[in-house]
Amino acid sequence: MSKYSTFIFKNYDFIQKDKMLSLTYGYDDSLTFVEQYRFDFPFADNIDDGLLDVAFQTLFFMAGVSYYKMYLAPRIVVSNGELDVSSANFFSKTYQRGLGELFYKNNLSPTTNITFPVTDKSPSTPPTYITDGKLIAIGGGKDSLVSVEVLREQNDVAVWSLGHRAQLAPLMEIINLPSLWVDRRLDPAIATHNKEGAYNGHIPISAIFAAVGAVVAVLSGNRDVVVSNESSASDPTLEYQGVQINHQYSKSLEFEEDFQQYLAHRLGENVHYYSLLRPFTELRIAEIYSHYFDKYNNVFSSCNRAFTQNSNTLFWCGHCAKCAFTFLILTPFVSRSKLETLWGKNLLLEPDLETTYRQLLGIEGDKPLDCVGEIKESRAAMRIAQKEYPELDKYEFDLPEDYDYRRVSKNVMPPEIYKVLEAFTSKIGDTSQLNRHI
Repeated sequence: MSKYSTFIFKNYDFIQKDKMLSLTYGYDDSLTFVEQYRFDFPFADNIDDGLLDVAFQTLFFMAGVSYYKMYLAPRIVVSNGELDVSSANFFSKTYQRGLGELFYKNNLSPTTNITFPVTDKSPSTPPTYITDGKLIAIGGGKDSLVSVEVLREQNDVAVWSLGHRAQLAPLMEIINLPSLWVDRRLDPAIATHNKEGAYNGHIPISAIFAAVGAVVAVLSGNRDVVVSNESSASDPTLEYQGVQINHQYSKSLEFEEDFQQYLAHRLGENVHYYSLLRPFTELRIAEIYSHYFDKYNNVFSSCNRAFTQNSNTLFWCGHCAKCAFTFLILTPFVSRSKLETLWGKNLLLEPDLETTYRQLLGIEGDKPLDCVGEIKESRAAMRIAQKEYPELDKYEFDLPEDYDYRRVSKNVMPPEIYKVLEAFTSKIGDTSQLNRHI
């Protein structure tokens, strides 16, 4: 049972001259937390105040998950902001599904009830003001860099990033597109409460990024928020008390569709959100990225440990599941020497990662709770690695003969964008050894 009865969405406040948005949350009359965002880029002229207010509210409600998850109060109160039935249901579902891993890690029920209150029967949808412009979210890894290369030649393309400016600046320089920076400051009291026993664990961070993207779109006068989530992000990580838990829920197709419906309902046609890489497996994305490996070799990282709140440098830790998986899926497309140089060692031969690889391959245990791909694509990549590394024959597994890592999955991007993606990938030759060995 929570030590507090009520979680409160207290206030959101934007100081335009400082480009600063402050979000205030609390528990009962006892605790108050303030999270801040600074939008450090030129703003568009003639921004509609109503549209901007809805975008701020979207982030206000989404970012609250970082504070709500600490004590999981049974009641939610909204002191400032508008939620009709569909909007309240959207945030309730996103919190409940997005906190599934936290429920699992803390032995809580995965069906813990989270109910956002309805405060407005029918908030108005603003008319259309924004008509074009694409904002590619940059996280530092290979996926977003593939999106950059796909859309680079399109009109009105920019990149944006949330935090980690020192780490990402060298990468942004090589990308060489207009860059929009957003700085985020979590309330430092979170760390204190974690030490005192508050619930701590994974949150739907990509949902927060999506909401930040909506604000960036309105402030900069762009329409499309482009992310780079692959088809395997929808694959559940494990089952817990009869419920599928997905570490990547807020990267899933289900969330993408839900957020699109929310945006259409609250922001009309002014902001679009979609994943450019949704049709592809991680293995297919790795193949495409291999064409640009040398270009970004020293300035990219998909290692989550490099992007923690207190990290100021870019690196590959060489110990986590994300590093192990990335090394594996690049193996069919990038030379052994280049991969060993990037990591400083060969992860496929690391004894300490054997259990991790067994999990990735579905040989034992559940998939790691990390942003990793499907078991089949890990097996397909390992099958190729075994041709080069006899030591890896210790991993025994089956792979369907009809498995095709180039399969195209459902997407919900605009049709004209999908045509751009098709035209781009048709130019990518077969750099893979997979077709020759599977």
